[in-house]
Amino acid sequence: MLSPSAYWLLLLAMAAYAFGRGRIDERLAAGICVIGSMATVIVSSPLNEKYSSVETGVLIVDSLALLGFVLLALGSRRFWPLWVAGFQLTSVLSHFLKTLHWDMIPQVYAAAERFWIYPIFLAIVVGTWRNHKRWLRDREFTATHA
Repeated sequence: MLSPSAYWLLLLAMAAYAFGRGRIDERLAAGICVIGSMATVIVSSPLNEKYSSVETGVLIVDSLALLGFVLLALGSRRFWPLWVAGFQLTSVLSHFLKTLHWDMIPQVYAAAERFWIYPIFLAIVVGTWRNHKRWLRDREFTATHA
């Protein structure tokens, strides 16, 4: 996984792009990521205990993010929010995997839980890029046919 500094830089870059070039779906998804990341920092266990047992606070934050992404996907006319919700579901399921396997190495649990944020970021960036490209195409069409 990336260092915390690199993670926050990537998060902020994705959010800035989504807020700058995206519409409501992209902005909501980026907002869920930013709020979820900040909440995760607040509810995480102390460093010496992190991921040694089920991270209940992180499970709650991840579940709320999943709810937000599912609601976004259900209300969206775009396909990419379904991918985001699916990736987040996989992250939530990693917590239940730890419940079933208490002897799971903390690093494995952490990797399984944290990995899926990167495909989420990628889906939001691609969704934002495609939306902006569509907006430019529609604007050009309107300008030439007005």
